[in-house]
Order: sequence, then structure tokens, then C-alpha cells
Amino acid sequence: MDDTAQSAGPSAASPSTGAPRPPAPELLLDVKGLSCPLPVLRANRMLRGMPEGSRLRVLATDRAAVQDFHAFCRETGHALVAFGEEAGVLSFTIRRRSDPPA
Repeated sequence: MDDTAQSAGPSAASPSTGAPRPPAPELLLDVKGLSCPLPVLRANRMLRGMPEGSRLRVLATDRAAVQDFHAFCRETGHALVAFGEEAGVLSFTIRRRSDPPA
């Protein structure tokens, strides 16, 4: 498995100071070759350790992952912001949800 950090898109202004915030990180999770439920379980584990608003890009080859990631995001409140397929590799970009107030 190859987990690498990548730069995210443009930064947004901080609501309290108006100063630009650094972009939320985007991480890559390669779960190609793994079967259900492992791709979703590994993604969930990574998302738990990521700051809110950050993005996780998941690469998978298991066709069941299409339905699994849609259901996972719907049930957890994370946002599936992009989905694609190229040469048999599925790509899911998930934005981590905000944690509810304590």
C-alpha cells in the first residue's frame, strides 16, 4: 500500500482573521487488489486520523467498491467529491466531514 501526501487546491480565508488558511492536505490510499470490505475499512481508518476538510484519494480495483464507497459516505457524512475510472482502476476522492461539536 502506498500512502502519500499531496497538495490540495486553493486555500480559503480563515473566518476569524481573514488570513488565508493553508490548503487541507490530500492523501493517497492505494488499495488496488484488495476485496470488499478492506478498501472501505482502510479508508475509514485513514480518515479518522485526518483533519476535517482534508481529502483522501482512494485507488481500488474491486468493482464492489463503487457501491461500498457511496454507501460509506452516505452513512458517515463524509463527502464523495469525485469518482472516476481509468484502465480498470477506480478512483474515489473523499472529503472528511467536520466532527460534531462535543
